[in-house]
Order: sequence, then structure tokens, then C-alpha cells
Amino acid sequence: MSLGRTDTSTIGRWWWTVDRWTIAAVLALVAIGVLLTMAASPAVADRIGADSFHFIRRQFVFLVPAVGVMLGVSLLSPRQVRRLGVLGYCGSVVLLVAVLLFAPEIKGSTRWLSLAGITVQPSEFAKPCFAIAAAWMFAEGRLNPGFPGKAIACFLYAVVAVLLLKQPDVGQTLVVTAIFGVQFFLAGLPMILVVAGGVMAVLGGVGAYFMFSHVQQRVDRFLDPSGDGAFQVTTALNAFKAGGLLGRGPGEGRIKLILPDAHTDFIMAVAGEEFGIALCLFVLVLFAFIVLRGFSRLMRDDNLFVVLAAAGLLVQFGLQAIINMASTLRLMPTKGMTLPFISYGGSSMLALALGMGMVLALTRKRYGHEELEQ
Repeated sequence: MSLGRTDTSTIGRWWWTVDRWTIAAVLALVAIGVLLTMAASPAVADRIGADSFHFIRRQFVFLVPAVGVMLGVSLLSPRQVRRLGVLGYCGSVVLLVAVLLFAPEIKGSTRWLSLAGITVQPSEFAKPCFAIAAAWMFAEGRLNPGFPGKAIACFLYAVVAVLLLKQPDVGQTLVVTAIFGVQFFLAGLPMILVVAGGVMAVLGGVGAYFMFSHVQQRVDRFLDPSGDGAFQVTTALNAFKAGGLLGRGPGEGRIKLILPDAHTDFIMAVAGEEFGIALCLFVLVLFAFIVLRGFSRLMRDDNLFVVLAAAGLLVQFGLQAIINMASTLRLMPTKGMTLPFISYGGSSMLALALGMGMVLALTRKRYGHEELEQ
């Protein structure tokens, strides 16, 4: 099939308006994720008594639909993305309430819900959908002075934040707060509120330290890495040291045999030992390229909703990558957060695909009648 510039079909218009470089970068992350999951997960599966390919098979079950979701959502117009985000936000809130009512407690928190035999983490889907819903409210409030857009956006944030803190999940609350803060700032936040927001963020961090025991333990562990409970971070750092510049070679890693979360939160340690700092830097470049490429395309867009929504989604994507990598390198207290498109995790993979599909849809070039659909 030939997709010429004169092709007016849906696929033809999509091909010439979507950011193909971003798609290529995301698919490169997916390929690296497959490679690292195959390297890291057999050892973890053996430790829990499952067959060596248990996690690999499960990851592929979600991988193909995730790529389909990303490409399918990228076909949508901004108006359709907005509708999808609002519906997703409402559904996520319902599921977050259901988590608190029906989900079992695992390691001191309730975050996962079993639906038709599939375990779902609703907070993963709440993040991109909140970014869309809040962006719509901020944009409407700015374009229509009589509409209480900022107040509604604050309400939407408060609902998600309270439900996440009830789990408790301080890390996801931090990400949602960052999305909200960036969008509020871009929508025209007065400087006095910028300062007030910064003060409240500091107070919130201090409050989280005293209110949540697991936060206190992680911060104390970060400040005193020689104490008990720092096994995973210390082991991960040893993996980077053992790998050097080019690594031991595929399948030759030894740290993954004793690292509990080698296939999820600490998958970059496996990359560092087997493929060296070279691959880690390449992954870092891919994340930076996707985020910066997205913002560069937004600078040419004059649709406020598109700018706010895509900015929120890009902040979520970039911040999640930073938190994962910084935790692995002991640059911040550990936080169980997946590395986008690389770590094992079905809910995370599908939710990130949804968010990236929205970014691709919002940053597409539009001409003629397509501009009217915004």
C-alpha cells in the first residue's frame, strides 16, 4: 500500500500528519523493554516457583494491545481525545473507589483490582485521563471568563488525590500533582499562587513523611543507605559497577539472580550490568527526545486545550521515567514506579500507551476541515 501526500483516506492523512519520529522512539523503548524483560524476568520467575517464561508471556499479552491502543488513539481528533479523557477520568474514579472498597491489601496498600481474572491498577489510567479532563476545564475557564474552569479543575484534582492517598500511594499523587501544577501554571496561574503552591508542596512532603510510615522508612533509608532495608538499591548500584561501559553481555548478568524487582522497578540495573552504561544513556536519550520533541511541536500550536493536555501528558511521561531511574541510582528515595514501556506491568503498559496515543493525536498537524474538529 502506497501512502502518497495526496491520499485523503484516514490512514493516509494520519501518516502525513502524525509525528513519526516520536512513534519510532516509543517503539525503540518497547523493543528495549522486550529485550530487558527477557533478560531479567526468568530469574524472578524461578524464585517464585513459576516457569522461566511466565513474565515474558504475560508481557507479550499486553504489549500487542498496547501498541494497538497507542496507534488507534493517535488517529483521533482533539475533540475525540477530550471525550475519551473525560470518560476515562470518570471510569478511573469509579475504579479507584472500588479499589478502596473491594481490593485486597498487599504490602500495606490497596492498589490492584481483579476484573474478569485480570489484575488492574486504576491509578495508572487515572493519570492520563486526569490530564485531559483538567486541561479541558482550564482551557474553558480561560476562553470563557464566566465559566468556573479553574475551580472545577481543582475539584477534579482533589478527588483523584484523596482517592490515591487513601490507598495510600504518595508517588502517584506526586505525579498527578505535577500534572496539575504545570497545567495550572500554563493556564495563567498568578505569581502569588505559584509561591503558595511551592510552599504547599514542601509542607505536603513534610506531612507525608509523618503521616505515612512507608514514606518515612524510604526517606530514612535514603538518608542512611548503610542501614537495614537498602538491599535493592545497593544491589542495583553494584550491577551498574559490574557492567561498566559496555556490560557483561546478554544473559551474563548475576545481580538479577538476587534482585527481587529486577523486572519492574529496578530493570535499569539489569540493563546496566548486561549492556552497560551505553544502553542506559541511550534509553535516557530516547526519553528526553520524546518529551522535548513533544514540547517543540506544541510551541507551534495555538489551541489552548491541546497545549495544556499534551503538556500534562508529557510531564507525566517524563517524570515517571525520572522517578524510576533516579530511584535506581539512589538519587532519591525509592518509589515503586515502572519505567515507561520498559518495565514489566500490564496496567502500566496499557495506560502509557493510552497517554502516548493522546500525545500523538494532539500534536498532529492539521489542515482545512480538520482544524474545525478541534
